[in-house]
Amino acid sequence: MAEELTPETPEPETPEAEEASIKPRKNGLYPGVSDELAENMKSGWADTELHGLKPITQAPETAARRAALSARFPGERLVIPAGNLKTRSNDTEYAFRASTEYTYLTGDQTQDGVLVLEPRTGQDRHDATVYLLPRSNRENGEFWLDGQGELWVGRRHSLTEAEQRLGIPAKDVRELPAALKDATGPVRNVRGHDAGIEAALTDKVTAERDEELRVHLSEARAVKDAFEIGELQKAVDSTVRGFEDVVKILDKAEATSERYIEGTFFLRARVEGNDIGYGSICAAGPHATTLHWVRNDGDVRSGDLLLLDAGVETHTLYTADVTRTLPVNGRYSELQRKIYDAVYESQEAGIAAVKPGAKYRDFHDASQRVLAERLVEWGLLEGPVEKVLELGLQRRWTLHGTGHMLGLDVHDCAAARREAYADGTLEPGMCLTVEPGLYFQADDLTVPEEYRGIGVRIEDDILVTEDGNRNLSAALPRRADEVEAWMAALKQA
Repeated sequence: MAEELTPETPEPETPEAEEASIKPRKNGLYPGVSDELAENMKSGWADTELHGLKPITQAPETAARRAALSARFPGERLVIPAGNLKTRSNDTEYAFRASTEYTYLTGDQTQDGVLVLEPRTGQDRHDATVYLLPRSNRENGEFWLDGQGELWVGRRHSLTEAEQRLGIPAKDVRELPAALKDATGPVRNVRGHDAGIEAALTDKVTAERDEELRVHLSEARAVKDAFEIGELQKAVDSTVRGFEDVVKILDKAEATSERYIEGTFFLRARVEGNDIGYGSICAAGPHATTLHWVRNDGDVRSGDLLLLDAGVETHTLYTADVTRTLPVNGRYSELQRKIYDAVYESQEAGIAAVKPGAKYRDFHDASQRVLAERLVEWGLLEGPVEKVLELGLQRRWTLHGTGHMLGLDVHDCAAARREAYADGTLEPGMCLTVEPGLYFQADDLTVPEEYRGIGVRIEDDILVTEDGNRNLSAALPRRADEVEAWMAALKQA
C-alpha cells in the first residue's frame, strides 16, 4: 500500500535553511512543492466527463420512496446523510458503507453524500437534492495532494453525472452546512452518520423528532418492492454458490482452520457481490454453540459439525442470511442427526406459519413448540410442554428468537416500533429469516456428556407472498439425507 504523498523536503543544513523549508510557498500548497510542479500538475489532463448516462435500475423505486416520505412529513425539511469514512488505524480507513436510510432513498453509496428534501412552498411536497463531493479540483491541487483526492482513491462522478444516474438534482456538499445553518422552518435529520451535518443543525432539531424520522424509515422498509425482492434473490443465489464453494474445500479447512472457510466464502461474496452482508460465522465443533462466533480461528475436524452462517451482499447492498449445519466428513452421527432432525422439524413448523395475516410471532412460537417437545421427549426437560413454554425453560438451549426481517440490513427494520414489528402482522412483500437452533454448551452439566459441544442451526430467507410464502434459499438442501447427498456430489465434482 502506497503511503500518502508528502512533498519531499531536502534535509536542511542550517537553521536558516530549515526555516525556509517550512515556509509556505506562494502557490498556497504544502512545503516542498515547487511553483513549477504545482503549475505543471494543473494542466495536461484529458476531459473525462461522461455523457448520456442511464439512470440506475432502481431510480423509479427510489423516487417512489422519496414521494412516500414527503407525504409523511409535509412542510418539513428532511436531511438524510450517507455518512463519512471512519478511521481504522492511523491513516487507514474502514471500507465505506453508506447508511441504509440514504441508500434506500437514493440508490447512491457515495461517502459524505446527503439527501435533502426541501418543502415546496404552499404545497405538501418536497424538492429533493443530493449533496455530493464534485470531481477533484485540479487548480488547487486537491486531486493529488489530498488523501481523498481522485489520484489516491479513484475517480468520482461529477455532479452532472450524478444527476443523470440518480434522477436527483445534485449540488456541492461542501456548501450544505452553511445552507442548513441559515435554514428556517422545521427540520428532521437521521442522526449518527455525519457529525458535521449534526453540528450545523444543532439548534434546529430535537432528538424526539429525529428519532421519529428514523423509526418511520425503518418501518417503511418492511414491505419490499419488486426491485428489492429481486436483489434479495440475487444475494441468496450467490450465497448458495458460496456454500457450495465451502463444501468443496472442507479438506483444506481441516488442514488449516475455520479461516479457510471464511476466506472461501468471502471470495464468492466479493466476486459476485459487493461484500459479505455481515461477519461470517464459520463455527466448527463446539464453536457452533457460540451464536456469533466470528473469530473463525478454530480447528475443523472430521466427525464434528460445521455451522456456517453467511450471506452475500449485492452491489445494491441487499444481503442474504443463510445457515446450514454440515457434517465435516459428510455424514451425521446418530446423535448429530437426532439433534439436526429436531431443528429441521422446528424450522418446517416455523416456515409453515409464515403467511399473510399471521402474527409476526407465530413462526417463532411454532418453532419453539417443536423444540420444547423434543427436549421433553429426550428427558432434558420435565413436561408438560405447555408448562415448559410458559416458563421459557427451553431457552437454555434454543437461546434466541427464531428470525428477523431481512433487507438492506441483515437485521432490517431494527428501529421499528414493537407494534409494527414483533407485535405486528405479516404482509405480502415482507422478507424474514426462519432460523431455529439447539445449542448444548461444552460445559453444560445438565445434559448428557455426548450432547455437549453440539450446536445446530438451520436458517432460510422466506418471502411472504399473497398465498403463503416462498423460500428464497430453497436451492440449498435442508433435510439431513439431502444434505449428505449434496455434499457427496460436490466433493466428487
